[in-house]
Amino acid sequence: MRILKPVFALCTALAGAGAYAQLAAVAHPAIAFQPRNYIAYRSTTPPQIDGLLEEADWQKAEWTEDFVDIEGSSRPVPRFRTRAKMLWDDEYLYFAVEMEEPDLWATLSERDSVIYHDNDIELFIDPEGSTHRYMELEINQHGTAWDLLLTKPYRDGARVAYTGWDMHGLKIGRQLRGTLNQPGDRDQGWTVEVAIPWRALRESHDAVLRPQAGEQWRLNFSRVEWQTSSADGRYRKLTDAATGKPLAEDNWVWSPQGVINMHYPEMWGVVQFSGHSVGGARDTWRADPAQAARWALREVYYAQRSYFTRHQRFASSLQQLGLKLAPVAAYVWPPRMDATPYQFSARLQARDRKSVLQIDHDGLLH
Repeated sequence: MRILKPVFALCTALAGAGAYAQLAAVAHPAIAFQPRNYIAYRSTTPPQIDGLLEEADWQKAEWTEDFVDIEGSSRPVPRFRTRAKMLWDDEYLYFAVEMEEPDLWATLSERDSVIYHDNDIELFIDPEGSTHRYMELEINQHGTAWDLLLTKPYRDGARVAYTGWDMHGLKIGRQLRGTLNQPGDRDQGWTVEVAIPWRALRESHDAVLRPQAGEQWRLNFSRVEWQTSSADGRYRKLTDAATGKPLAEDNWVWSPQGVINMHYPEMWGVVQFSGHSVGGARDTWRADPAQAARWALREVYYAQRSYFTRHQRFASSLQQLGLKLAPVAAYVWPPRMDATPYQFSARLQARDRKSVLQIDHDGLLH
């Protein structure tokens, strides 16, 4: 699969100036930027990937907070509980998700089907925190997987998803606490256990083999849940009486997005990889000193996209955008802005001159 990096380059090249004329405003998340965080400890022994979570390491690993609605606390608490836990070693990232579910059903059994048409659990990983070149994995109650790479979020280009990519060496285990596709009884739920080999990430990230102790990656989980009824021994999605289409699915996530869209990687949670074994010495959370500066540049991006929609060009200054941002003390303020009609960049330099952060017209933060 060595073709992946050239494919990324080709996809970027295809998004030329003509594509920018079609750029739409980007919805601003309706919640404050407060990503949830989790410390993933090292496993002492590779777990058996069977969905049972019986190993001592899994028993010692902590659960995340219960999942919430994708839009945040303004929406109702999910009907069914969902929570996750994570481990890692030199070869794999391990995660497990436990889900309450009174009606177990699944229809899709072919790899790389559009799995969210069933109830599913999804994982999103952005190793660099750039919001570009990230991975998505979806799994239904059959244990069927859809794995794909995205060059960038859909909001930033027409051709972004590489669906022919597979996570080579991916291991999936699932356990059903009930009966699958058998209406008439009440099920309890299902559990998914997954091992993702670090080597699978090398095809899109040259420098990524595995995280280092203390390193932080952006990551989120999402659960898709459809409302159903049963008739003639089958489950069916509830439909809107006026349109005949299925009612909108529920989206329950670990770290709320503030918008009904998982492809806002900037809103995902943060996972810190500990060098200690699970159940042993505990790490403290290491706050990212650049987080406020990163978010300030993201605010510039949102404002620029809105400005472009109104004026068909990008602004050349914060004043032109009408954007008022609180200065970030550790960085030279205000951000330096460069713009042409169809491109822009905004940069913040650290006062100690050891680093520079930059965001571009296509949302790349680096």
